[in-house]
Amino acid sequence: MTISTPLLQASEKFKTWMIHQALPFWSSTGIEATTGASHERLLTDGTPDLQSTKRIRVQCRQLFSYCIATEMGWMDNGLETVNGIVGFLNQHAINPHANSTFMHLLDKDNNPLDDMQDLYDMAFFFLAAGYRYKVFNDLTALAQADALLAHIENNLKVAPGGWMEGNYNAPVRRQNPHMHLFEAFLALYEATKDGKWLAKAGEIFCLFETVFFDAEYQVLREFFSDDWQHAAGAKGQIIEPGHMMEWVWLLRKYQQFTGTPVEKYCQALYNNALSLGQDKATGLLFDEISPTGDIVSASKRCWTTTEMLKANIAQAWAGDKSCEQGAADAIELLFKYYISDSVAGSYIDQLDGNNNVAMELAPASTLYHLILACIEAVKYCEQ
Repeated sequence: MTISTPLLQASEKFKTWMIHQALPFWSSTGIEATTGASHERLLTDGTPDLQSTKRIRVQCRQLFSYCIATEMGWMDNGLETVNGIVGFLNQHAINPHANSTFMHLLDKDNNPLDDMQDLYDMAFFFLAAGYRYKVFNDLTALAQADALLAHIENNLKVAPGGWMEGNYNAPVRRQNPHMHLFEAFLALYEATKDGKWLAKAGEIFCLFETVFFDAEYQVLREFFSDDWQHAAGAKGQIIEPGHMMEWVWLLRKYQQFTGTPVEKYCQALYNNALSLGQDKATGLLFDEISPTGDIVSASKRCWTTTEMLKANIAQAWAGDKSCEQGAADAIELLFKYYISDSVAGSYIDQLDGNNNVAMELAPASTLYHLILACIEAVKYCEQ
């Protein structure tokens, strides 16, 4: 199949940056030499923020990033880096109140700071475990995933569907942790071919169809009450175009595994993310809009552009060749607005409403978005 020249060229540029700048930088400067942990974030000069706390979900996201980079043949030190983070988690972050879970937050000296059990954190532990097993045949990782699944089923599963935000009182329920559980369960199914993981993903697809997708406005809802009604007030009206794009990619993956027809959802989410949520001056996506396209937050996170890239690739795989140009454009937007010119391998996380840098620190968590988007583009171009 002939692939457009702009996408081939943009994809190669992205791959080169990822292999020769981003991965070497984050797997060296981004790693705490004494413990093997990932630093939470780097400062503007590319040095670690040694005063920052450490979120365990970030450790899991970095674990995933280094696993998938190793799978692609893009890292020589992948196993060493992964083992370092796993060792750190086992030594510093196991939750004493539930050994199948980890702490939520450690202080700058790696002491426990918050033992909250959080569903969003757990989603990334599942994802990392799936790839530890897939890439390194890590049976311990698979056993940990099984134990964690039993934990959330027994402790966080609630009617009328889905899981609680965690073992704490939350003001709203969110689609976002469930979206990432969907991603993780699909990854675990792909790695193991064990149908229980696909069944769990199916439960979340049911939630998407009945709760998260707003059939009236053809958008994705974010925040809900305990019984999955739209959250009250302004909170319930927040729409994130980036998440709409992310669901396009996930739905296409679910379709590959199950044959489920998702075309109407993908077209609606993709088209409305662009028509309602795109800044026409830059081509970037706004962080938050209303169901009718009013701008709620004109800032623009880096990850929304990576998800726009992934959605375009997913739509191109599904047969819409015009999306190749959208994918190429998204890569160029990453380099224009977010990839750092001053620190090789680093990036900018967020722009403000005037497209100036709003967040100068480089959070490690953004690497997960960038490497996934890069790999999706490269795999499409290398088909």
